[in-house]
Amino acid sequence: MQALLYTNSLPRLIATKLLSSLTPRAFVGPASPMQLRTIPSPVLPAPDWAVARTCLCGLCGSDYKQVFMNGNFDNPMTAMISWPQVLGHEVVAVIDEIGPDVTEREIGDRVVLNPWLSCEPRGLEPCRSCEVGALAQCRNFARGVPAPGIHTGNSATATGGFAPRVPAHQVQWIPIPDEVSDEEAVLADPFSVSLHAILASPPKPGGTALVYGAGTLGLLAIAILRALYPDVRVAAVARFDHQATLAEQFGAERVYRHRPTRQIIEEVAELTGAGVAKPWRGLPMLNGGVDVLYDTVSSPETLEVGLRIADSRSRIVALGVEPPRRFEWTPLYFKEILLVGSNGFGIEEHDGRRQHAMEWYFEFIRTKRIDVTAIITHRYRLEAYREAFMTCYDQGKHAAIKVLFDGFPDEGPTAAS
Repeated sequence: MQALLYTNSLPRLIATKLLSSLTPRAFVGPASPMQLRTIPSPVLPAPDWAVARTCLCGLCGSDYKQVFMNGNFDNPMTAMISWPQVLGHEVVAVIDEIGPDVTEREIGDRVVLNPWLSCEPRGLEPCRSCEVGALAQCRNFARGVPAPGIHTGNSATATGGFAPRVPAHQVQWIPIPDEVSDEEAVLADPFSVSLHAILASPPKPGGTALVYGAGTLGLLAIAILRALYPDVRVAAVARFDHQATLAEQFGAERVYRHRPTRQIIEEVAELTGAGVAKPWRGLPMLNGGVDVLYDTVSSPETLEVGLRIADSRSRIVALGVEPPRRFEWTPLYFKEILLVGSNGFGIEEHDGRRQHAMEWYFEFIRTKRIDVTAIITHRYRLEAYREAFMTCYDQGKHAAIKVLFDGFPDEGPTAAS
């Protein structure tokens, strides 16, 4: 089958990095580590796995950050992945092959992928994290049946949705209710990421929440806050005009532009009635501020501004991933702010009940009339992957938010490249 194969080739990595200084198209050019290749069709790594034919697959920020080489080699998560990879974990598909021990799914089921390669997909007894439903914090991402990988797409065995067919354990394939469309279902993964962050660190009743960043995760966070906590004031920081428009449509009371950062601080002071402490030089800090801040970017700049605008003993929830560097973080200790990391999703508790985050999403579509499909802005066939990734690269130029692959090559012969 034809798939986007990403190889850990040092010569290709070096060449692409050098050429990218001349043009960003080098990231998807002839020297790129990622190429459209003919690879074998997936085989079942265990008898309780199933293979599904891809209908839609979203391009996650983690996918294109890898392609755009936005990261560091000393990232410790590289200890839990394997190569080569077929990226893509935001998958809607139809099961067309099942192993002999599959009892929970049937051929023809329309499903969404829960991507975590946690204990059960690995054929292991549940670790302490998996026992409590914290699937993204599994202790065994480098053990068990599939090759090392945190989730589908960064394991050599569990290839992802940038291909016509995807293998996964039966519990990873979550049935899609009949009343939920494919376009709604393909947003289940990013919706779950934002939902997990908000349920773990909810806003105070009648309080003020700020969502930093108005891309996919940020816009979904705004929609979740508005649906679940209607008495909370929601503000947002957006980089582009098209993001700001959707942030207001999804329920943000105020939308600030991401620069100048001094203006963000001053406007949040006006919103919350906080005092402004001006240092000898540099950015001011608020005495007061927002009650909770969901940082969907988590760059040094956004974290620094967040610490300056968060109220004392508030929370900043970091659910984005950017390369680190030094920033002024004195407000962290001075205001006793709790900086919380938020990774992925699993079994989530809401309203006294526990179920998988994706099942919550499907329930909210029905009961709370949530419709966030407006964030789907672009769709490409897999063969047009270069254009798809360049759309993600320059989101402002293309007014892009969520980009999908919605067409896949015929499977054809299964020959190795």
